[in-house]
Amino acid sequence: MRTFTAIFMSLVLLSAAAAGQDLTATGKKIGFEEKFKRSETLAQSLSSAVAKAIDADSVKNVKSEDVAATVIDLKTMTYADVNGDQKIYPASVVKMFYLAAIHRWLEDGKIKLTPELERGLKDMIVDSSNDATHYILDVLTDTSSGGELPEKEFQEWSFKRNAVNRYFSSLGYENINVNQKTYCEDAYGREQQFRNFRGENRNMLTTNATARLLAEIARGEFVSKERSAKMLDLMARDPFAPTKDIDDQAHGFTGIALIDLGLKDAKLYSKAGWTSSTRHDAAYIKTADGVEVVIVVFTKNNAQVRTIIPEIAGAVLKDMLKK
Repeated sequence: MRTFTAIFMSLVLLSAAAAGQDLTATGKKIGFEEKFKRSETLAQSLSSAVAKAIDADSVKNVKSEDVAATVIDLKTMTYADVNGDQKIYPASVVKMFYLAAIHRWLEDGKIKLTPELERGLKDMIVDSSNDATHYILDVLTDTSSGGELPEKEFQEWSFKRNAVNRYFSSLGYENINVNQKTYCEDAYGREQQFRNFRGENRNMLTTNATARLLAEIARGEFVSKERSAKMLDLMARDPFAPTKDIDDQAHGFTGIALIDLGLKDAKLYSKAGWTSSTRHDAAYIKTADGVEVVIVVFTKNNAQVRTIIPEIAGAVLKDMLKK
């Protein structure tokens, strides 16, 4: 005899399937270490860069566990990481996962492109708008914000809200949670009910997972090359040009390294973000000398320290340019 819970979950699954928002990858589930090979040369370079960046800011009490970084050389598909699997609150970097999911949903015909959706994607990535992110996540999961829900409705809502998580899990992405809207202040109603006051269900990313996604976008692998190019267009940053971006994504993060190294011909694509306690950047850099690299750096508990990300990125880039 089937239990009430089993029947209920079957109904939830049928409801979610009917909404047409669930996707799963076809083929083998591939983990990070199956996709990329570890490079001892990169590991030495990155470890040294992180240690020097932390030491330079030791007066501000930056600890080794407060910095995570991953580097992927796209020419050789090799990587190195420091605390690369540590789960960290991702700030605005999570928006890159929602961008990729939207293009996957579009490519598979689960949703349709509209002028409003295009506007939302642009504002979410180019201007890092939280309001646009709320709209995008609602489109992805067929959910909406509002007051608290009765238990049965809340369980259905929660299942649907986890659609993006299930998709990335089906690809082999591990140790991440991507089911929360981004806020300048706080969540209310069913959003807070979902996260609850203990912080459960809070967004979490690792630098390894983030670097993997950006590498797959850069190589045109996550979706079609045409859609990948559209994503990169939104993430394009020019650290040598003026900007009206209040988050200063072009000049305030990895872009500083390109300025310091005088790499005016380098192309930079990134999604950066910060909160009162975090400072993160996921950057794809392509230089005129042929270096093609993804550098992801997350810092926590030291948002006021603006130098760590560019110091790490600059040191790694300098070593790669010497080859």
